[in-house]
Amino acid sequence: MKLHPLDWIVITLYFAAMGYLGYYFSKKNKGTEEYFVGGRAFKGWVLGLSMVGTSISSVSFLAYPADAYRTAWLRMLPNFVMPFAAMAAIYVFIPFFRAGKKTSAYQYLGLRYGNGIRIYGSCAYMMTQFVRLGIVLFLVGKLLETMVGWPIWLCIILAGLVVAAYTIAGGFDAVVWTDVIQTIVLVIGGVAVFVAVVSAVPGGLSEIIRVATADGKLAFSELQGTELVPIGWGWALSEKTGLMMLMLGLTWWLQEFASDQTVVQRYCSAASDAEARKAVWWSVLCRLPIWAFFMFLGTALYVFFQINPSGPAIAMLTGEDKPEGILPYFVMNYLPPGVAGIIIAAAVAAAMSSLDSSLNAVSAVFVTDLYREKIRPDSADQHYLKVARIVSGIAAGMMIGLAILLAYSETKTMQDVSTILGSVFGGGILGLFFFGFFTKWGDGRAAACGVAATVCYTICIILGEKQILPLPPFDLYYAAIVGNLIMFGATAIASTIFRRPGHASLAQLTVWTMKNSVDEIRD
Repeated sequence: MKLHPLDWIVITLYFAAMGYLGYYFSKKNKGTEEYFVGGRAFKGWVLGLSMVGTSISSVSFLAYPADAYRTAWLRMLPNFVMPFAAMAAIYVFIPFFRAGKKTSAYQYLGLRYGNGIRIYGSCAYMMTQFVRLGIVLFLVGKLLETMVGWPIWLCIILAGLVVAAYTIAGGFDAVVWTDVIQTIVLVIGGVAVFVAVVSAVPGGLSEIIRVATADGKLAFSELQGTELVPIGWGWALSEKTGLMMLMLGLTWWLQEFASDQTVVQRYCSAASDAEARKAVWWSVLCRLPIWAFFMFLGTALYVFFQINPSGPAIAMLTGEDKPEGILPYFVMNYLPPGVAGIIIAAAVAAAMSSLDSSLNAVSAVFVTDLYREKIRPDSADQHYLKVARIVSGIAAGMMIGLAILLAYSETKTMQDVSTILGSVFGGGILGLFFFGFFTKWGDGRAAACGVAATVCYTICIILGEKQILPLPPFDLYYAAIVGNLIMFGATAIASTIFRRPGHASLAQLTVWTMKNSVDEIRD
């Protein structure tokens, strides 16, 4: 099926709007304060919606409906503990990052442990982000190739250049406001598909719920072979259970709210502490229903194709083909002209809202934690702004190059490499922040021991997964949970040997030395 001219008009208008926003905000960027944190003047609702857009990448836009279509609602379970992580952000994390007008999450690590750990954290973050950027852009290129019909390399280059252009030109202001628009487009696109599906099912919404309930598609179940099996709720490291999935979700969301640079930048860019706290609640109150909605969209697609079976849809349900193609397949074959253009724009928006935030965050981390701190500490702010744009451009080039490499390589192998890099360099980072927040022990030497122990653990897990090293049964879903516990525990043990110097100040660096933070929250 070819796109209708009306679809092309919608897609063109969307790309043009993103480009214009980059040009508009480029005129505001006179220094790094504006380029990295928007002059620290944002309202909470704006930042909250931009956090929604950043977290819902093209992976989520396709993966949530795909997972609900082929399996059930297990993927949604970890999200239900997000409000608990949000409360931790409000009562604990935000005051640490807003004290002293920070720009980077890793400035805190430098103050708490010294510059060695700060450099480790910032370099680990940038390495994992480079891989993530390439994977997300590859996925949106694959989607555009399927729906538009252009060569994938061309789709990757065009999408990559658009997101790079408005991010490099417009800085953080452009990132935030385009993310707000992209979140709205994402929701509109999803609603358009949902309305079309419900309208095409005899009996509408009630029939969808009836069939889905009868077939076990609304349960927390795992696919074993061709059968959906409800998960247990006990403690286990070798299989998925409800309790372990909730613990996994708590680890994910605590790590995001406590250490993710794209989130910390939004804390720092808020007009006040109160607006930063509002941003967190806005993001949670929007994300949970949006994710639930996209899960239910996948369930609705399952019922639709039970009534209207087709070869490709059956292949995606049985696993003969990847289920991530179910949403594009429905869009291209069952939607009227104009609506397909909105869905393509929504899918591209989902990717762009992740890519632009990561590009700007990488630039902020490099300039703030490495270049300004270690390479050129006494230059004019205009020089740092120029370097920030150059770094964003280099990151964009690497993003496009890796995405094209993924397109013409064995995706499984590259995904495996990205998982290994993410685990080795990003594993345990939450434990490092938590040790800093909640104890008054240790210094950079103790933290370095924690980092070494966590990297060794991760290498053992990888070797065990490849059956090179004999290990007991272990589900890699839980690698992050154990990794953070090892980081915290090893740092605590090492801190009994490497005691923190008595003259080193911990003012505003731990919950025990953070003055008035709880009182300010209550006011």
